Amino acid sequence: MLIVAGTTIGAGMLALPIASAGLGFNTALALIITSWLLMTYTALLMLELHQYAPREATLNTLAKQWLGKRGQYIANFSMVFLFYALCAAYIAGGGAQLQSRISSDLSINIAPQIASIVLAIVIGSVVTLGTSKVDKLNRVLFTIKILVLGSLFYMLTPYVQGKHLLEMPVEQGLILSALPVIFTSFGFHGSIPSIVKYVGLETKVLRKVMIAGAALPLVIYIFWQLLSQGIMQQSDLLNSNGLTGFVESVASIAHNPQVTSAVTLFADLALATSFLGVSLGLFDFFADAFNKGDTKSERIKTALITFTPPLGFALFYPQGFIMALGYAAIALVVLAIFLPVSMVYKQRKSGPQTGYKVRSGNVGLALAGLCGVVIILAQFMQMLGLVPAIG
Repeated sequence: MLIVAGTTIGAGMLALPIASAGLGFNTALALIITSWLLMTYTALLMLELHQYAPREATLNTLAKQWLGKRGQYIANFSMVFLFYALCAAYIAGGGAQLQSRISSDLSINIAPQIASIVLAIVIGSVVTLGTSKVDKLNRVLFTIKILVLGSLFYMLTPYVQGKHLLEMPVEQGLILSALPVIFTSFGFHGSIPSIVKYVGLETKVLRKVMIAGAALPLVIYIFWQLLSQGIMQQSDLLNSNGLTGFVESVASIAHNPQVTSAVTLFADLALATSFLGVSLGLFDFFADAFNKGDTKSERIKTALITFTPPLGFALFYPQGFIMALGYAAIALVVLAIFLPVSMVYKQRKSGPQTGYKVRSGNVGLALAGLCGVVIILAQFMQMLGLVPAIG
């Protein structure tokens, strides 16, 4: 549950106020709840598939089993594109945060690229040690993150003003602009095969893991939106310069050094837990795709394949946090909507129906697919300049 929640409550949470700036609280809330329903539904579709596959099956294996070689190639490309984009976002955002911390705490000025390299090496080393090490570290970091978040809620709640929450959207086109990033904020599907492999093929247990793991981010996101949109005007949120600018804006409102420390620490922990979960899923995917063993040398090779490309993006685009999350939405639609929907449809049509089955039938599959089309169109419209850019 904590791997699911930790993977979700990370860069996505930090990106939500930036992405939803200018929407107004009610509109942002509607988009968040819709995204949560969609992603929880497709996560359960993945569990329906896993019960007919080996315990060690990854998306690569599942796609080949139901969609053949063509489906396998699409799955591989979308997985690599998504996870590389997410890792790039985390390295870029985390590098900017680390640079800021070193500059303020140690009075040492370093380039954000150097901070990104350090972050990638640290996270890469932990993931290379194995899933159990990631799980144990994630539990510690997630617990600290929740405690810090609780204290942050307590300290910032007095600054929430109802008039800010009642503000209407600044521009209608921002709804489409925000949709891909808000959708990506609930992305944990790439880690599902790793969780199945770790927990085992206990469908009832896994169903609870997915539902509870996805519900916790929803609750926290709602409270986080109340704070971030309630303590400042929509125009101030729109003027925040990326992740670092948003953190500085929140920290400056209370004029309290404890708030500044809590906001900065939460941002660091959120990026770390999300980065751990996503990179673990990508690591296991490459280990399966390239038939890499569990020896030390083989795991190091897999780690180099996993972390080198996204680090390259972060070095060239150190402020590319929101940009990378937007591109990730395209691949996430394929990975978390189109592939599960098509595989489940084929399984239900031709295979046995003896195990767990997600309710809603073909209507639910069609609605999920339609939502995916809308999200991709929204991202392309932003890329073409037809709707306002964010972040």
